[in-house]
Amino acid sequence: MKFLDLAKVYIRSGAGGGGCVSFRREKYIEYGGPDGGDGGKGGSVWAEVVDGLNTLIDFRYQQHFFAKSGQPGRGQQRTGKDGDDIILRVPVGTEILDEDEETVICDLTQVGERVLLAKGGNGGFGNLHFKSATNQAPRRANPGQDGIDRTIWLRLKLIADVGLLGMPNAGKSTFLAATSNARPKIADYPFTTLHPNLGVVGVDNVEFVVADIPGLIEGAHEGRGIGDRFLGHVERCAVLLHLVDGTSESVAEDYRTIIHELEAYGGELAEKPRITVLNKVDALDEDEQALAKAELEEAVGGPVMMMSGVAHLGVTEVLRALRAQIDENRLRQKPVEEMQSWQP
Repeated sequence: MKFLDLAKVYIRSGAGGGGCVSFRREKYIEYGGPDGGDGGKGGSVWAEVVDGLNTLIDFRYQQHFFAKSGQPGRGQQRTGKDGDDIILRVPVGTEILDEDEETVICDLTQVGERVLLAKGGNGGFGNLHFKSATNQAPRRANPGQDGIDRTIWLRLKLIADVGLLGMPNAGKSTFLAATSNARPKIADYPFTTLHPNLGVVGVDNVEFVVADIPGLIEGAHEGRGIGDRFLGHVERCAVLLHLVDGTSESVAEDYRTIIHELEAYGGELAEKPRITVLNKVDALDEDEQALAKAELEEAVGGPVMMMSGVAHLGVTEVLRALRAQIDENRLRQKPVEEMQSWQP
């Protein structure tokens, strides 16, 4: 399934049906009177979070959602039928924005959440509604209320516990493939990851979700490379894992580039808890490892972990460090059958 995390949608709620002007006229019935019914309500447009979706690709092929209008009232005190509602089914983590693409209408983070986007118009009153002792034959009825036209944006921000950051080819996809059942594309050229990938990682009998996003380069906030449009997918993470390529000629400069892009992106992303890891250490000898680690620690101003996703060196230690930064209510226990070892 193709990944899509931003979609423009046009919605319209249904108009209410008009009221009816009618009088009861039946043979052999001495007294008649007004009997025009009210119009039906127009359908509303809702957004609802459903399970099993992780992309907005459905809105690539349908952008217009128009609810049905209510039917007009009829004689014999009959009320018009209400228009059917329309429900936009969206994945967990969807933000709904106004037409300016800045004003947040709502942020849907739990399955089953439901929000009203455009309310249907009320039906008009028929002449029966206006009957009184002093106005026994009213000849007026109200028209139905108009529906609401609206343009909205749907923006998906994946729900994950850990977000992977780094330059292209820093080893993010390799780490995800080595620690989970996810199978992201891995190759020896930049930008092999073109859209976010999610993987469920387990350590010490608990599981958490890791998000891998395309690599950042200098000037990403200005649209260079793939840009920073995917950084929104790590905004909800509890901790960020910053991978630095140990084989790079300047590990410190690579680190500063990513930090600068986080700060330029804005929000609280740059302030989130972050674990910095020197990756691909299996390609370095001991002296090169020590030199690269010292250079990176000076740039970070704190401790740096060492790891190799390909050789599985230091991976468990990194996972445990990530687990320590995640709140207990985010963690999930592994299924019992996975926790028990196989016995003949």
